[in-house]
Amino acid sequence: MTDFSCVITAGGENGGSEGPDALRASVASVLGQSLRGSEAVVVLAARADAPTRTAARALADSSPGRVRLIHPDPAARTTGALRNAGLDAATGRYVLVLTSGERLHRHACRNLWQAGERSRADLVAGRWSRTTEEGGKEQEPPWQAELYARSRTVARFADAPGLVVRDALVTGFCLRREAARRHGLRYEEDLAHGEILFGPLAAAAVGRITLVRRLIVTGRAVPDRARDLAALVEAHSRVAATLDAHGLPELREERERAFVRDHLVPLARSFPRLPAGRRTRVAATAARVLTAPVPQELPPLERVVATLLARGDAEGVLTAAYALSRPATVCAPGVMGEGGRVEWDDRCPVDITELGHQYRQFGGARLMNRLTRCTAEEGRLLLEGRLVLPPHLTPDAPFAATLEFRARGGARAVAFPVDDVRHDGNGVTWGARADVSRLLRPLGVRDTAWDARLILEAGGVRSVSDLFGPQDLVEGAVRFAARPRLGQLAGDTWEPYITLKDHLALRLTARRRPARTTRRLVRYATHFRPARKAKLLARALRKRLDRYRSRSFKATTYNTWLTRLPVRRGSVVFESHMGRCYGDSPRALHEEIRRQGLKLRATWSYDTSPAGFPDDARLVRRWSWRYLWALARAEFWVDNQGFPQHLRKPARTTYLQTWHGSAYKRMGFDETRVRLQNAPQRERLQQAVHRFDHFLVRSEHDVATLARAYRLPEDRLLRTGYPRNDALIAERTRTETEGRLPRPPLAGVLGIDDHKKVVLYAPTFRGGPAAGGKQARRRLLLDVREFAERFGDTYTLLVRAHYLEAARLPLCPPGTVIDVSRHHDVSELLALADVLVTDYSSIMFDFALLDRPVLLYAPDLDTYAAERGSYFDLREKAPGPVTATQEELFAQLAELKKSDIRHASHRAAFAAEFGAYDRGDAARQVVAAVFSRQGASRITDHHDRGAGR
Repeated sequence: MTDFSCVITAGGENGGSEGPDALRASVASVLGQSLRGSEAVVVLAARADAPTRTAARALADSSPGRVRLIHPDPAARTTGALRNAGLDAATGRYVLVLTSGERLHRHACRNLWQAGERSRADLVAGRWSRTTEEGGKEQEPPWQAELYARSRTVARFADAPGLVVRDALVTGFCLRREAARRHGLRYEEDLAHGEILFGPLAAAAVGRITLVRRLIVTGRAVPDRARDLAALVEAHSRVAATLDAHGLPELREERERAFVRDHLVPLARSFPRLPAGRRTRVAATAARVLTAPVPQELPPLERVVATLLARGDAEGVLTAAYALSRPATVCAPGVMGEGGRVEWDDRCPVDITELGHQYRQFGGARLMNRLTRCTAEEGRLLLEGRLVLPPHLTPDAPFAATLEFRARGGARAVAFPVDDVRHDGNGVTWGARADVSRLLRPLGVRDTAWDARLILEAGGVRSVSDLFGPQDLVEGAVRFAARPRLGQLAGDTWEPYITLKDHLALRLTARRRPARTTRRLVRYATHFRPARKAKLLARALRKRLDRYRSRSFKATTYNTWLTRLPVRRGSVVFESHMGRCYGDSPRALHEEIRRQGLKLRATWSYDTSPAGFPDDARLVRRWSWRYLWALARAEFWVDNQGFPQHLRKPARTTYLQTWHGSAYKRMGFDETRVRLQNAPQRERLQQAVHRFDHFLVRSEHDVATLARAYRLPEDRLLRTGYPRNDALIAERTRTETEGRLPRPPLAGVLGIDDHKKVVLYAPTFRGGPAAGGKQARRRLLLDVREFAERFGDTYTLLVRAHYLEAARLPLCPPGTVIDVSRHHDVSELLALADVLVTDYSSIMFDFALLDRPVLLYAPDLDTYAAERGSYFDLREKAPGPVTATQEELFAQLAELKKSDIRHASHRAAFAAEFGAYDRGDAARQVVAAVFSRQGASRITDHHDRGAGR
């Protein structure tokens, strides 16, 4: 008996990637397993073609001990029947089923076998990937990341609901053969895509299941949903019935939602690529088989798709497909329903209020422009279309339109008049005749593709829209003569086509022999051996130049040579949050230096854009050569986060670290992540911290936490408070003497009404930066749309994402929700806010100085504290109520006055403990201690003793 029997079917109905190459790839993956006790059981259908039969026999002959060829009963035509024959023929301790074309990862059998033997589970499942429809690349389903986040064993399948809620067990799992025989597990032979049902049935029967994090199977084919919709729905219905039979209606509801996301939404996305006749047939099939109610807990566009498919509305699904790819585009007229809700249209009364299209204005809204006709008429390009324009977006002024073709990747554009423009209630119908042969004159090189768009103007306001159309709209012989400026040899024909983004464009092609010959010659000249060598040399040169521009090369050059440059007296380099903003304590110090008139030359670093940084300072981009030059020659470094760790501080430079907040979560060497690092990594962090000559603290809590966590000696601590909080102390003094009105000027800039209170929502950082240093876009825990609905009349919500992240905000009524994440100085936002909502962010330590209400919304408090670690019990010392659910938060906000009175003493004690040194004069103290000539001389004496750090 072998350890593993891998059943591979070939030639069955709905069998996936058929053919001899697919079969060879699957068998080769079995023979290449690191677990040698694995066999391939090839089940060959009687209907298999001759090449596949020949390949199967050759595989069995070449490896007689490890490849067995099974010829089932000729009546076994379906894939399910072939798989059952394979299960009967298997002799291994474990059995795994593959479709022809699927491949096992090299260590798949070993990983599954070890997990099964160790856990004694009857079913062991792992990850799998599939070939994407675009480009054929391998990609894992996104929901697998959560399901297989860690290896574990469960007693029943309901403890890992993702196994049956999603189609997780269609491949990539094995069964103990004895358990499969004991439970009588068989594939349904009359069911296409029976693997969808077999996996959940097996999971429900065997009981003990082990999940492993390893990748098991690659190369799974994506089902043809347009062809197999009825079979997919039938298999899904049987799985749902199985869940009902086990008394799990909540899992059935989850699976209904998952089926819409995993199958119906991708089906709708494919509609623009399907011919019109096939779209109609698929919609008719959907209307026949989709009889279950549409789940209501889905996002609005997914509900729209499911509803339109169930109604068999092919044209409606085509429109919804465009909306799925561009949710910010207005694709339907929208009708008002009960209670002021907005519905998709008259035929599809699905609530789409949360899309926020009702708050958009003409000119600022993206409108879907459906191309309805594209043909040739009297030698000109005839285009007709219809622009969706809901009544609330319709301006009072008359319309004028222009058709424009713009060179892709360039600035050239050619406009054509649109003579026929008609408004018909909830849209604009238009038609244009463009003499592209005479007026569209490309150069012929690098401007061979021109995108079309319609410019609709009314009352001086313009709305620009691309022309959307299905792929089959322009198929045929719609071509026009072209006259490139470089002559007919560059191209001779304009050909309309639909881009991969479903928009109309023109491309310059070569149809006649001279142009075709020229293009072949150009291709040969750029691809024959000398040209290929020249390309390789150019590529090598670019790599060498990229190396000279790399951060590692710059850091080496800086540390080796630039740090030897003499210090420029009076020069200061400021940086805030790694150059992402002009704010925080470095800004407060810069403005205090300017106010005192000290003769210091300020340089500010910026990360991506210099917008918002001071005009009277020298601006350098972070990691540029000018940035490194400024650091090497600066007398003072000032920042609140940390200059690049790999850069050594020059011997006679003073580094003032203002830091960016008191600590609730564990920091530095107290972090579990840091403690688990290797010695060189920890030493690198220690060397970076040792560069600090001064470190600002605002309470003894900072001394006991931050200073200890970063191993800072006592003589480097400045007990002055944070300069950024001077403005908060001044604002509190002003409001206590003059009242809250008038508000700070920022209120007018943001357009906040005086009668509304301001709530600032500032959550903490919850992950690492995105690839390439870009900000990671994350969904907020707080449902800002619901906040706007419930409190929009009395509150304005300001959303401040962490500087390493970017918030994704829905469209809300004007004046209810404002994204202030790009505002440079958070202190200005704190001074404006009446209430702060946060979780674990250090912003609560600063806001407490204003003695205004603080609400903590921490639904994952226990998990966060356990994983990240904390310095104190937040529930015990919080400056305000700690809420675990959104309803609790909203209840506290509704009774804000009562909550404020109850927690006033807690807030005062919190401010006294964590802000003891914030007295409103921190900037003046720091400038006097560090930057004044007397302070500078003291620092020089101190720094000489620590030179070379």
